[in-house]
Amino acid sequence: MTRWLDDDEQRTWRDFLAATQLVNEALDRQLQREAGMPHTYYMILVALSEAPERSMRMSELAARAQSSQSRLSHAVARLEERGWVRRRPCDSDRRGSFAALTDEGFAALAAAAPGHVEEVRRSLFDVLTPEQLGQLAEICAAVRNTLEP
Repeated sequence: MTRWLDDDEQRTWRDFLAATQLVNEALDRQLQREAGMPHTYYMILVALSEAPERSMRMSELAARAQSSQSRLSHAVARLEERGWVRRRPCDSDRRGSFAALTDEGFAALAAAAPGHVEEVRRSLFDVLTPEQLGQLAEICAAVRNTLEP
């Protein structure tokens, strides 16, 4: 038997979808305008910047960036063209490869970060009260802990 959403759940669901889409679109617009990169590229650069030696297996990077392997491969190819990322084969696994953040890529990330953080604040945190921020943190953790592998 289907457990249909009641009116409050339906409204909450639709508000959640609209809010997440609008925040993501605002972040993407800001990064495109100020840094010349989509949000997806920014997320890849961040993941690499936080990895040991600024390098990560492509499969792990895809999971971290919440992307399919083929989509990530396409994005990394574009980042390679810009000189921001370098790919190298995995010594122990011929099918695997690593992506590494170059110094130029780190500089591009560092230049983009202040505007991105300001947009995150403007789009999300500045509109919430401290109580709402705490609630949002709890909600996100509960959903993530349930769904994340």
